[in-house]
Amino acid sequence: MDPLSDILSLLQPRSQFYAGLDAAGDWSFTFPPHEGIKFTAVMRGSCWVMTDELDEPVRFDAGDCFLLNSGRHVVLTSDPALPVQSGEDILEAISRDGVALHNGGGEVFLISGRFTFADSHAAILFDALPPIIHIPKASSQADVLRWSLDQWAGELRNPQPGAMLVCTHLAHLMLVQVLRLFLKSFSELPKGWFLALADRQISPAIGAMHAEPSRNWTLEELARVAGISRTVFAQRFKALVGSTAMDYLARWRMLVAASRLRSGRETVAAIAFSLGYESESSFSTAFKRIMSSSPTQYRRQLPDVSANRTNLRGSPAARCLSGVRPLH
Repeated sequence: MDPLSDILSLLQPRSQFYAGLDAAGDWSFTFPPHEGIKFTAVMRGSCWVMTDELDEPVRFDAGDCFLLNSGRHVVLTSDPALPVQSGEDILEAISRDGVALHNGGGEVFLISGRFTFADSHAAILFDALPPIIHIPKASSQADVLRWSLDQWAGELRNPQPGAMLVCTHLAHLMLVQVLRLFLKSFSELPKGWFLALADRQISPAIGAMHAEPSRNWTLEELARVAGISRTVFAQRFKALVGSTAMDYLARWRMLVAASRLRSGRETVAAIAFSLGYESESSFSTAFKRIMSSSPTQYRRQLPDVSANRTNLRGSPAARCLSGVRPLH
């Protein structure tokens, strides 16, 4: 797989949640920071989005979509000049009914899908993204997002065998489409591995590390993959990614190890040797340094996977979606 596919396959979406807002008249609501990634599509009307990191409000019209990164406080409004009020009542209505109705609705309709990840180290993705990504309605990615959100709602309205897997793949599909669009805007990418993926010299080296994490890579070997000198490679890698190539490789190995620890099918020793470590103790030391817990502690702290099924089938929004109006 390519590096982007590698990372998304490790960061399995865990908690999945669908919501809608049907509003009319003047309105302006502030919402607290959220965990994970949130996608929103404007199905009807228009609205403005404001976050602390944006210099100016951003307008979204029918057909537009946007991705909101993790941990962002956000304001949704019909007019940026309006006084802002708490969105607690909106969140309560969504929790109860799946869709919040404001002022009778009918003018603006927003649908959102939100998901968190199975690992607290999903920061490797969050840190590489800006606070918000705008997906214009004219783009093919917007069509995919609207279709995916519609399918997501359908899975929640009428849960069938395999629904959790379908929603997980839809989440990945939406992420890939947005990230592909974002990769084209090289000049706007923040420092991090995502920026490096857009670099024609550093990207092959990252791909090589992902393909063979157990190999005892040296800077000279990685520089040859990149087609540049050792010195230039080391400087360029750090300038783009924000860490050295060896630090990146170590972190990638630990993310792979964490994913395999979550599966519960391998011993710590087997994982250690498969990733190129000569002993279980040296692997455990490296794992604790990067992941802040030993491999054994990490495995013990993992949540019960049955929580995924509860999030998909048992949440108030999922139960109430059977009465949500069609999205088209």
